[in-house]
Amino acid sequence: MSAPKAYAAVPGAFFPVRLREPATIVQVAGLTAGFPTGRLLLSELRLVFGRRRNQAALLMLAAVPVVIAVAVRFAGPSTGRGPAFLALVNGNGLFVALTALAVALPLFLPLAVSAIAADAVAGEANLGTLRYLLTVPVGRTRLLLVKFAAVVAYTMAGIALIGAVGAGIGVLLFGGGSTALLSGTQIGLGGALLRLGLVCLYLTACLVALAAIGVFASTLTEQPIAATIGVVAVTVTFQILEAVPQLAFLHPFLLTHYWTDFGELLRDPIGFGALVPGLVSAAVYTAVFASAAWARFGAKDVTS
Repeated sequence: MSAPKAYAAVPGAFFPVRLREPATIVQVAGLTAGFPTGRLLLSELRLVFGRRRNQAALLMLAAVPVVIAVAVRFAGPSTGRGPAFLALVNGNGLFVALTALAVALPLFLPLAVSAIAADAVAGEANLGTLRYLLTVPVGRTRLLLVKFAAVVAYTMAGIALIGAVGAGIGVLLFGGGSTALLSGTQIGLGGALLRLGLVCLYLTACLVALAAIGVFASTLTEQPIAATIGVVAVTVTFQILEAVPQLAFLHPFLLTHYWTDFGELLRDPIGFGALVPGLVSAAVYTAVFASAAWARFGAKDVTS
């Protein structure tokens, strides 16, 4: 009669590991090294989107277009300054989404992205679960890629949420129909929604670069709040430098310099050439800081 099969619970693992007698940690490592990346990513996505504070951040982002739409609909005529799209809201509700994106871009979106990215590694270290995740083991490179992918997914979700809520409440309060682009051309509702989707994709690419900076900062400390403050400080510093005309030679090298270029997507024809510098800048920042995060995390002495 064969001996009963033994199972061992590995700290940080997602499933029990079947062991042969006698069991060693080498055998455990060999059996768990093939843990499916897809399941690991789904687990990370559930963790990121399931946290109450992350859900609260998404609600904060969703509230931006609602506040703008209600204020424009029920308040009197504006006599002050505001985003360029704000004056077009009454003509077409889809401009509520564009106005909300322009309003959230300087602070709300960077703050949300910074908080999520900064929590990627530092949050696990702060809770003392990082070394258990690596005990499975999933490999440091794969773990970092999965966490970065979850941050990118959250970034895209936040931007898409602003666009979707803004378009929905805008059409509800101001109507849809044909949309006048910044170049004066009229396009239908379907074309306008396509332009809005392209705007969301462009902003996602820009903010993924900020997420890469946040993940790198997350590998430097075990305090997520410190990494968040550092990334937000970098963003604010870039915006301050951008506002100084005497530093015009420096502006093309700033990450935030190209964020507002999404207006080129609202012209006919679309000025794709004007979007290339922003996409190249985002790609360079992403590559540099993602590589720095990988190098730092790969050599990091994990003690918590």
